[in-house]
Amino acid sequence: MKKHYGFWKTMRRAPLLMAVCGTLVFGCKEDDNFWDAFIPETDEEPTSTQIEGYVFYPAVQKATDANIAQLKVPAGFTINKFADGLGKPRILLAHNGHVYASDREAGIVIMLTDADNDGSAEGKKTVANIKQVHGLSVYEGKMYMVAVNEVYAADINGDGTLGQPTMLINDLPDGGQHPNRTIAFGPDKKMYLTVGSTCNSCPEPNPENATILRAEPDGSNRKIFAKGLRNTIGFGWHPETSELWGMDHGIDWLGDNEQKEEVNMIKQGADYGWPYIYGEGKYNPGDRPQGDTTYQQYLAKTTLPALTYQAHSAPMGMAFYTGAMFPGEYKNDAFVAMRGSWNRSSPVGYKIVRMHFENGKPVRFDDFVTGFIVNNNRAHFGRLVGVAVHKDGSLLFSDDTNGVVYRVSYK
Repeated sequence: MKKHYGFWKTMRRAPLLMAVCGTLVFGCKEDDNFWDAFIPETDEEPTSTQIEGYVFYPAVQKATDANIAQLKVPAGFTINKFADGLGKPRILLAHNGHVYASDREAGIVIMLTDADNDGSAEGKKTVANIKQVHGLSVYEGKMYMVAVNEVYAADINGDGTLGQPTMLINDLPDGGQHPNRTIAFGPDKKMYLTVGSTCNSCPEPNPENATILRAEPDGSNRKIFAKGLRNTIGFGWHPETSELWGMDHGIDWLGDNEQKEEVNMIKQGADYGWPYIYGEGKYNPGDRPQGDTTYQQYLAKTTLPALTYQAHSAPMGMAFYTGAMFPGEYKNDAFVAMRGSWNRSSPVGYKIVRMHFENGKPVRFDDFVTGFIVNNNRAHFGRLVGVAVHKDGSLLFSDDTNGVVYRVSYK
């Protein structure tokens, strides 16, 4: 495990900080409200703080039968391998009984088929070759696929294979730290694209970074729908309210328990604060608002999260449950894949969680699939990415570490 200290701005306030904290390095790093008292009104005053951070990657184990057998799911549910030996499956899409997975590293989309309906795919076929392909969506009989800079569409044939992809967009921003675009179509019949930030925390030179974009299905009329979103991979519309919800990745290097992952109701024109404001309205000392804008002024125009989750869990795919297999209480709740931490002294994430909605609003999280962390928190056998509801109502999710797609069913 490696320990790092992050410094921001000048240390000209050090005598004042030491007088209050006792020590500069360790005195107040866990006090969430302390540093806010020293946030300046203008750029004429310096800002300083120091945060302790860690780098810890659990060792990787194979997805053996013994490891899978100790996975935990709620009573009445079972889990099995739907498919394995898949390379590095990322985003999942279930459509007309077929299951599709993107493999960004290989630059392919694969189709998985369970023709005998036994809960395991016996067919695997590459149906598209697109460099760095990641996000997948279906709209009006076409498969839409997004890479770092491009969006493609291809006809879906009767057997589930794809026709020749046609490029619709070729000028999305470059990837930087977050190149994993995702795509979906809303109730308004518009294309929505997520474009993450190029960095952990910085002013972006391209206004389309750290946003969700909206365009026509042919890729035209592209505009920023919402901004200040560091990296929103999983998003979707609530089946009853049609409100758009997404989970955003928190900033790294703010300590073990900051920044928490955010659940946002995403509205047109809203600013969600990154990189200047995070969490429940906290100031990020690493970056000042630009120009004459103060932290307080930026906070006033920031839309704060509806719910938060453990920092560094790394939320990825998200899917609302609209199937008929699970008990009725699961209807219209969301499942989220938590990929897992690296910037924390002990690992968190590495699980599937259920986000409960009441009256159309998220209220809490429960664990749904756990047990991927093994060997006394020193190893793992799955970093989870994609989530999809299969035609039969089972839940599918992908692990791009061991090349597995898992299936959770209920009897």
